[in-house]
Amino acid sequence: MTARAPARTRRANSLAFVCLCAVLGALAVACGPSSFEIPIETPIRPKMDVSAFQRVLVAGFVAGGSDDVDTNLETVRLLRSQLRTKSTLRVIDADVMPLLDIAQDQNKPSDAEGSEQPGAGAARSGDTMTLPKTIKDEKDLEPYERLFANTAYWKTIGEEYQNPLIVTGTVLFAPKTSNAIVQRDQEVFDSFGRRRTVPTRTFTERKGFTLRPKFVFIDGRTGATMYSEGYREEVLYNAQQNTPALSSYFELMDRLVPNFLNVLSNQKIKGTRVLLN
Repeated sequence: MTARAPARTRRANSLAFVCLCAVLGALAVACGPSSFEIPIETPIRPKMDVSAFQRVLVAGFVAGGSDDVDTNLETVRLLRSQLRTKSTLRVIDADVMPLLDIAQDQNKPSDAEGSEQPGAGAARSGDTMTLPKTIKDEKDLEPYERLFANTAYWKTIGEEYQNPLIVTGTVLFAPKTSNAIVQRDQEVFDSFGRRRTVPTRTFTERKGFTLRPKFVFIDGRTGATMYSEGYREEVLYNAQQNTPALSSYFELMDRLVPNFLNVLSNQKIKGTRVLLN
């Protein structure tokens, strides 16, 4: 038969065990994993080599869609402002070109068959096509694409401004309405007053805008297109929310400007990285 240990011995052993657990816990906290975030910047190389140019002319855009915003004027102003602060190219201050009207003039048949409009390199008689005066959708913009292929015209513009890089293109900023089923959580109470959340599905109308710009980069020395790229962004709000068209336009352009700048110059994407210690 084994005798029990004295009470004093048992208390001493228990105290020693508690102390050992405390020490091990402290060591685990001291040696355990810890983390901290550090800011990082990832460089992105430009899509186009513009080292041959010292100046840039944001000429103007064939614009349409909403009548509440002068998309041609606002796009030129915004891109010039961004290039002044985030590009090494010198931005040329010039009047915004009304490209929709210019394209209409170039599309008119010349007085004599085979002759061209002065300085415009316009289409010959019999080579004209219908250009819609009001642009409501992308289909209306398609006939205007030939304006950017008119190398003679853009070379003339380039000579006028000392052979810069020319930025032009099309911008469609149009209202949009969307109907969709949205799931929301709704609070309900039973007969005993207990609250619970029940998912409900409702048919909701949303209104907003769609922005579809296409940026065309033209060599002012030759009038030839060097690069072009199109984008698409949209924003939708609750039907009861009254958001000005101009505010929505700038909200959408804020998303696109980094992509535009990345065509011309090195950009950096800011983020964070978590390090474990």
